[in-house]
Amino acid sequence: MVTVYTVLFPATFLTVLALLWAIYYVVTILSPANFFTVLALLWTIYSILTALLGSPDDHHERSKGFEEHTESPVELAEFTDQELKQYDGSGDISRSQSRYQVFLSFRGKDTRHNFTSHLLKALKDCGINVFFDKEKLEKGDELSPALLNAIAASKMSIIILSKDYASSKSCLIELSKIMECKLTQGQIVLPVFYHVNPSDVRYQSGSFEESFSQYLIKKPNEVERWKAAFTQASDLIGWHINGSIFDRSESEYIKDIVEAVIEKLSSMSTSVSEELVGIDVQMKKILWLIEQEHIRVIGIWGMGGIGKTTLAEAVYNEVLSSSKFDVFHFLQNVREKSSEKNGMQVLQEELLSKLLKGDIYIDTPSIGSTLIKDRLCNIRVLVVFDDVNHLDQIKRLGVQHFGPGSKIIVTSRDKQVLRNIEGRKVLHEVKELRKDASLQLFCKFAFKQYNPVADFRDLSMKFLRYAGGNPLALTVLGAALYQKTRGEWESALDKLEKYPEQDIFGPLKISFDGLDRLERNIFLDIACFFMGRVKDEVTKLLNCCYSKGAEFGISKLVDKCLINVRYYPYLWMHDLLKEMGRDIVRQESEDPGKRSRLWMPEEVYHVFKHNKGTESIRGIYLDMSKVKALHISPTIFKKMDNLIFIKFYDKEKFYVEEQFYDDFHRNKLLLANGDLAYLPDELRYFHWDYSPLKSLPSSFSPSNLVELRLPHANVEQLWDGDQDIVNLRVMDLRWCKNLRKIPNLSGAINLEILWCGGCKSLVELPCMTHLVSLKDLHLSACPITKFPEIPTKLEELSLDGTQIEEVPSIIGSLKKLQSLDMSGTKIRNIPSSIVQLDAIEHINLSDCPNIIEFLTPIEEVPSSIPRLQRLTELNVSNCKSLKSLSELPSWLECLAAEDCTSLERVSFRDDNYQHEFVDDLLTLFGFANCFNLNQDAQENIIAASMIRILSMAKQSAEQFDVNDEDESNQVFCYLPGSEISDKFENWGRNSSVTVKLGSSNSSRRRFLCFALCLVLNFEHCPEFNWLYIHSEYQLKGTDVWDQDFKRMWYQEWEKPIRVGCSNEHVFVLFRHDMVHKDMHYQEASFDFNVVGEYFHNAEFCDEEKIKVEKCGVHVFYVDAESFSSVDESFSSDDDCALYGSYSNMWPTENGVTTPDCICSNCLLFILFLLSSPKRCLLEFNWMTHLYLGAVQSHLLQGLLLLACFLTVAAWLVSGHWILNSLLERLFLRLMSRPQWQHNEHQTLFTGPGGSIADFMMLGLGHMV
Repeated sequence: MVTVYTVLFPATFLTVLALLWAIYYVVTILSPANFFTVLALLWTIYSILTALLGSPDDHHERSKGFEEHTESPVELAEFTDQELKQYDGSGDISRSQSRYQVFLSFRGKDTRHNFTSHLLKALKDCGINVFFDKEKLEKGDELSPALLNAIAASKMSIIILSKDYASSKSCLIELSKIMECKLTQGQIVLPVFYHVNPSDVRYQSGSFEESFSQYLIKKPNEVERWKAAFTQASDLIGWHINGSIFDRSESEYIKDIVEAVIEKLSSMSTSVSEELVGIDVQMKKILWLIEQEHIRVIGIWGMGGIGKTTLAEAVYNEVLSSSKFDVFHFLQNVREKSSEKNGMQVLQEELLSKLLKGDIYIDTPSIGSTLIKDRLCNIRVLVVFDDVNHLDQIKRLGVQHFGPGSKIIVTSRDKQVLRNIEGRKVLHEVKELRKDASLQLFCKFAFKQYNPVADFRDLSMKFLRYAGGNPLALTVLGAALYQKTRGEWESALDKLEKYPEQDIFGPLKISFDGLDRLERNIFLDIACFFMGRVKDEVTKLLNCCYSKGAEFGISKLVDKCLINVRYYPYLWMHDLLKEMGRDIVRQESEDPGKRSRLWMPEEVYHVFKHNKGTESIRGIYLDMSKVKALHISPTIFKKMDNLIFIKFYDKEKFYVEEQFYDDFHRNKLLLANGDLAYLPDELRYFHWDYSPLKSLPSSFSPSNLVELRLPHANVEQLWDGDQDIVNLRVMDLRWCKNLRKIPNLSGAINLEILWCGGCKSLVELPCMTHLVSLKDLHLSACPITKFPEIPTKLEELSLDGTQIEEVPSIIGSLKKLQSLDMSGTKIRNIPSSIVQLDAIEHINLSDCPNIIEFLTPIEEVPSSIPRLQRLTELNVSNCKSLKSLSELPSWLECLAAEDCTSLERVSFRDDNYQHEFVDDLLTLFGFANCFNLNQDAQENIIAASMIRILSMAKQSAEQFDVNDEDESNQVFCYLPGSEISDKFENWGRNSSVTVKLGSSNSSRRRFLCFALCLVLNFEHCPEFNWLYIHSEYQLKGTDVWDQDFKRMWYQEWEKPIRVGCSNEHVFVLFRHDMVHKDMHYQEASFDFNVVGEYFHNAEFCDEEKIKVEKCGVHVFYVDAESFSSVDESFSSDDDCALYGSYSNMWPTENGVTTPDCICSNCLLFILFLLSSPKRCLLEFNWMTHLYLGAVQSHLLQGLLLLACFLTVAAWLVSGHWILNSLLERLFLRLMSRPQWQHNEHQTLFTGPGGSIADFMMLGLGHMV
């Protein structure tokens, strides 16, 4: 391995270092013990020698001529959303000073459901950036480890001093820190004395006296500091809310507080200029990228007006004083200048004259002079090319000739241009400003301050929504509104809806002007009609409009930031771009009938009423809920020969039991005889809700038609005879109750979706075996009696509510079928070939009372069903004759068997169940009213639930430090019963139970996990659609503070559950966030509250409380050292197999733990020692196992620990720059190994520091 250093060490030391590295490479081949013995000596000798030789502060300049440069192959790396989160302010809480405007300190137990939540909402509604501990709001008194940094990063703090404030240790720590920041940083502090006397705060009397007396025993050294903070807070001017009948309302106090906050924030001076508002985090990211030697090109891309140039200019100004570069230049407006006469020649001469410090003249298209190329190769430059729109511009400016270590920053609206630039690069997308930064920038121009004036807050937020975080729009709108009256503001807002601000749209339109004709049409179609629709569906539709060029056209629009698929699979665009596109269409003509696209209800109404349509119109979209009823002419489309999109829809339609509300009066376009005389043959998309048409015009040829959607239409037949429908992909005829037959579909070889559900008059179906592209067939509630002939590539089949009595064995040939719904049919058995459905995920056989045979004789689900490897949902609810569900697959996520009154036997396959749970996964086992379940069946159901709980808890423990707050994996199981299962050894009567927790005899880290069991009595709520189960519990210990938690489960049923002869049911419950790190708790107390709701005709009834007869808790522990359960009651071999070894975190080569692999973990252990020494000492055994656990020899482990601690000592003695270089050598060696290169998310090093060691410290968790 050859390494080129940028630091030139003295010759003597280089000799020693060469010898040491020679030994290193020899011992790498030998045993790990020899390797680490020498490594320990190497680190020690290396550090001592370099410490004696001094720090290389000035070595960089002296070594510049010795740096070896090799042009790297093209490498593209883009920041992922997770990496961007690290820099956009939502990740690291302490990234900068004064990040937050207000820090809110409160006691969650006292005020989280009333005053605090109302004050928080009021502050946020005014656009004030507030930090509050969300965990405290949700869980109670649980201190976030980053709170102290958040306090220091706030401009102001509001303290809500309530009667139990002092009972929370975390509140006292917050208060002490706030008072410290007031003294050291001049932070503004506003106290609110909420239902307490300020004198009690000053003298710590009243409700505070007891709390402080307890702290004298537990925390005597801290009490004096806390008391001093209390006294200081009492001296501050604030608000005293006593809550008496003579006091003002809390809403009035909140209004006063908000106004005081805004006034004080507005008066605070700031050094942030308007150009830099909201881009400081992005600027730091670009500056960090400039420091990385392996990155040559930094591409900055985004939509027009988003701040690309501003960001590049801020970065350029920041590095102008850097000694890393020989020369700097910012080349502005490359796109605009290059389009002028001899524009590229002028740009070339400007750039070269600046870089080479002299007048340079170019008389060729490219830089052909060898002398110029040689001179460029010998200088290190930083150049910014602003607003590049073509790759040739970059090539002709000679970037390929810049010297080693040069940095090229390119801004562009076109991502593809940046992709094509040669060299190692990183692309950074400039996204919209966040709400707080948007408000700051807008107010800077609108009010000449950073917060809105009180009377203009509501209007300011409306302009913010219009601007959508676009800095250009915020600046233009703010400047235009400066010193205007409220009436003028309201008028300006109304004007923007129809007459957009051209100063905003002008820069945005530049990207549109650079499109070709096809791309412009696609952009306008999406802006006017298709925003929010599935990308693939729109692509297929537009491909038939634009000769299959839509897919490429859409990708170019994405690259040019005109549309995005950020919320895949849907197409989206910025609201300003959408309005720009629609404004372009408006500019086509003053007469709406002469425009290409119509979408405004009043304009469509006008064109139809006066029959003013022309051949210019390509598309019409009408929301019929926005217009009055209108009689239209049968020849309304006669003049619109180029019409390709028609959609008449009702945005306010709603569903009742999965059916459209059936009301022909919802159609607002009336025809005299119920027929049209003409439709243009160019039509690709025809959608008409509640259409009065009895058939399509006889003159209409559907040869170009791609989608036909006529839900709830009056249609009786579509057309006579056979038609050319080769392009047809979607046919939606749901609830066409007069439809007698479907036309011949033999020519529809591209038909993918056929929906005919609810067609009550449809008794006959055409042959569909030749529909080779058909994927989705819905025949729900059709009066068909025979199973249809269907193609083998079908993916979704819905036959629910039909009169089908028999399922043919040919169903087993549907190898791609993913969903089968035969609920509510008259089928008596399911053929054995169903087990051949390899792709099936969902089977619905509910409400099939006639099922008497299911493969095996006499009403039994077969044991062969586990062959369905992808089946996750099985619904057999209300199958009154079903007696057995045997050998069910263990991977089922939803098993619904409500009202199976004959069901006796339920068993699950004995699998080694291990499953990777996705976010928001609900494991649901529903056996309501299954009163014939035998004892074995009940135990099997509960045992299966517990297996899932164990597996889910293990995953939550493994990901404990990175769990997503929005994640909600749950287990929800219910069945008839009146006793708590034996698996729940801790139980009590009524709704409360207290559990004694087992103590841990080791210092290893472990997690507490809770599974819950309830017996509910539904006597007072025998019928319900919704069920809410609330649980509040508290963890207690002698050496730790009490922790309060609140959890909730809710379940919805489409059809109401009616509890039968017995009112009592057993529920087994779990949530992923019921896994807690064990802080040596000794006791857990639980309290439950259950509510049921029943609704009828879309109206909810009053809530009915459901009685909790008994409640139980099962506690099990997950050992973090090995992640194997130590629960005695689940210690069978199968259950233990649920948990793998923690050693799978170790990187390996072909399954073997190599010396380099062990070395990498040693480095991580060293970095953890340096970054978190306190935690390492408290959890030393666990840390040792985590990083050195793969080493079997205790002697070798000891040697490794010695080497680690020697390295830490050397680090502290000689300064971290010494170890950086060694770590960089070793890290690059490790990164070259294949086991480190499998991570699909790994692109480039991501960290704000300037060294590999700093990166590794920040990336510790990710690398493990």
